[in-house]
Amino acid sequence: MTDLRLSYQTIEFGKIDIHLCTLRNNQEFHDPDGEAEKIGISSATWPLFGVVWPSSLVLAHYMFDYDTDSKRILEVGCGMALTSLLLNKQHADITSTDYHPEVQTFLERNVALNGGNDIAFEQVDWATKKDALGKFDLIIGSDLLYEDQHIQLLAHFIENHANDKCEVIIVDPGRGRKTKLSKQMVKFGFSSSEFKPEHTDYLEKDFKGHILKFVR
Repeated sequence: MTDLRLSYQTIEFGKIDIHLCTLRNNQEFHDPDGEAEKIGISSATWPLFGVVWPSSLVLAHYMFDYDTDSKRILEVGCGMALTSLLLNKQHADITSTDYHPEVQTFLERNVALNGGNDIAFEQVDWATKKDALGKFDLIIGSDLLYEDQHIQLLAHFIENHANDKCEVIIVDPGRGRKTKLSKQMVKFGFSSSEFKPEHTDYLEKDFKGHILKFVR
């Protein structure tokens, strides 16, 4: 990480401050051991994990006052894990996952910056069932549907880690795949709804996406 240009920022949620160390921008790249290349992450997509995207902000603001009491929560494709860090600060039971090999390093640094408890993390591949995550009551994520192949992979990953009674909240910025995901989730016994976030004055531009909610 020493060759990366980093940025530090503080994001406010009411009276809670979340401090983040992120990449300076989405042009940074650092894969000296070829770990990302080995798992199919190109130099063009490598830095996408390392900045805070609008969908991540929407998810965190939506979850800020969400009822998380006694729920075991999983953040899928967490990237900079803003929502995980916020929920951790609120003493929720949160586990984070991502495919990118650098995510855990940044997560541990940001947990230390915020003085919270350690956040359970596992690097996972949606295409395999080889993980030790278990089942969850609430599964969350943002901007996960980059390609058509991700729809089936994500839906089955969620199904494999969802309790019989489970809520799923996905923030989608409008990549044109939310309807296909909703249809797949309905097949797994979830009810499906979508809505616009109420307030997005914390974003620089209008948010054109939706919050997707699935309940079983």
